[in-house]
Amino acid sequence: MNPQYDCIVPVSGGKDSTYQVWRILQEGFNPLCVTAPTDQLTPLGRKNIENLKSLGCDYIEFSVNRAVRKLINRYAFFNVGDIQWPEHLLIYTIPVRAAVLFQIPVIVWGECPQREYGAGRPEDASLKYFDRRVLEEYGSLNGLRVSDLTSIEGVRHSDLYLYEYPEASDVEALGLKGIYLDNYFPWNGISNVVISQSLGFQTYHENILGTIANYENLDNYVHGIHDYLKYLKFGFGRATDVACNLIRRNLLSREDAIQLVRVNDGAYPSSYMDRSLDNILAEYSISNEEFDSVCEDYTNYDLFLQDTDGCLIRRPDGSPCLGGDYDNFHAEP
Repeated sequence: MNPQYDCIVPVSGGKDSTYQVWRILQEGFNPLCVTAPTDQLTPLGRKNIENLKSLGCDYIEFSVNRAVRKLINRYAFFNVGDIQWPEHLLIYTIPVRAAVLFQIPVIVWGECPQREYGAGRPEDASLKYFDRRVLEEYGSLNGLRVSDLTSIEGVRHSDLYLYEYPEASDVEALGLKGIYLDNYFPWNGISNVVISQSLGFQTYHENILGTIANYENLDNYVHGIHDYLKYLKFGFGRATDVACNLIRRNLLSREDAIQLVRVNDGAYPSSYMDRSLDNILAEYSISNEEFDSVCEDYTNYDLFLQDTDGCLIRRPDGSPCLGGDYDNFHAEP
């Protein structure tokens, strides 16, 4: 066991992880903060990471081979419709790798996603621990496994060490437990913002594309693509996620939420923060035409309005309008 650190705190520099570190320090613990960097880190994301480091903690950032990561981004986008697939995996595997490497038997995650966002089995809303099962069920792997990645030209098994969950024997020998902070302290995204801003965390100067807030998804230019594909697959995006959280906490009425979501959810990501879609896609050698083709492939037509010829009815920005029980829900007023 490592006598220097009480726990690992996985961090991104965002409002929630800034609050996590502050809370852990307030309780008198000495954390090792661990970051798995985003796909395309924004300048504001870097500023917020540097701010978090100033709170008074040791910090380690693992940076995987960028050339290999780009190959995986591209492969996952075309094969499972998730351009952020490497990030979604690494944010879980890297902290566990670090725990085994430094022999730190506790990882303190923030909120339990199944509880916060209502995803997964009902019984998992009361999850106490994060383990390999949670990663494999809820880690957004979309049926893709690390072992599949060696089929990508230019990717070797030796490139994938940080993408793989450690051996079960190593985890068990350490007695590793991944716990959720929201099992011990009240969790509220709005209060997390207020506390984090008082500690130097910076928000964006306007609402982030596809949502109704300016305080999250600030660190990765690829977020807009991910949220748009989510909208095409499931009929709701990040604006709905945020609105539902605010409704559950009695901070927003359902009627007002509908109006806000109607205007903001599922926006076509022609740009994100200060970067154009062209430039974002160029990192992975993906053209705009290829992007639109993949979006078409992953669109659930049953969710969206169609004309008499079966073509999607679209908003001015090019994103489709929801249909069915949500008839015209996202149409321009």
